[in-house]
Amino acid sequence: MSATAPRSPCGRGGFTLLEVLVTLALIALLTGVLVVGANSLLRDRPKTPEELFWSAVGEVRKEALLGNRDVRLRFDPAKGEFVASSEDGGVRYPFVAKETAELDFLPPKSPGTFSAMLVGGELIETQTMPFVTFYRDGTCSPFRVQLKTRNGARVLEIDPWTCAPILTNQPVR
Repeated sequence: MSATAPRSPCGRGGFTLLEVLVTLALIALLTGVLVVGANSLLRDRPKTPEELFWSAVGEVRKEALLGNRDVRLRFDPAKGEFVASSEDGGVRYPFVAKETAELDFLPPKSPGTFSAMLVGGELIETQTMPFVTFYRDGTCSPFRVQLKTRNGARVLEIDPWTCAPILTNQPVR
């Protein structure tokens, strides 16, 4: 009597090691192609007005910290760019986004002072600031920023200690 296993009627009972390895290699190859393709799609997409604003804020804050000097940031709507100026000169940051946007620096919220008007069903604040100062210690003057796009206006509150957004309970549109 022989000690061999009985054969199934179809011929063989499973996959060989070579078949499993080829399948895994194909899955890895397809995954690599998808990841590279997704990264290139995300990298090539135009930046939003909010991303451009935060990019300029980060650069100006870094310039103030590393240069050990105060830097003023203003928005030039005629040229569509941010202008950072200090005693050493100025740097310009383009504000070219996939959607047309306007940007205003607003003073911090304070009780009793509010200046706004209704434009096309959207409440737009009208009291603006000409510039914002980023200090050499990493802080900034208290301010808010109003971004107006074709989808409406959005106001971002900025923490003067970290120059980062203050999280609010506003619903996301």
